[in-house]
Amino acid sequence: MADTDVEQEMQRLREENERLKARRSTGEVTLRVSEKGAVSVYGLGRFPVTLYQEQWEKLLRHVEQIREFIAENRDHLKRKV
Repeated sequence: MADTDVEQEMQRLREENERLKARRSTGEVTLRVSEKGAVSVYGLGRFPVTLYQEQWEKLLRHVEQIREFIAENRDHLKRKV
């Protein structure tokens, strides 16, 4: 590989790294399809939350129950700042 090719690739990687850092700091949530065909949610924590389609569908059917549980237990739950 020529020196100019290496330098161009390094610059491209630096720019991509900066874009990823900027996205992380905005708190943006993004979705991706994992290598195994699951849905991965990025931006909630250090690691993505990855579930298969049927798992997301099952979880989403219980959204109100989860909201009620959080409301009822708010005094016992911690918030990550």
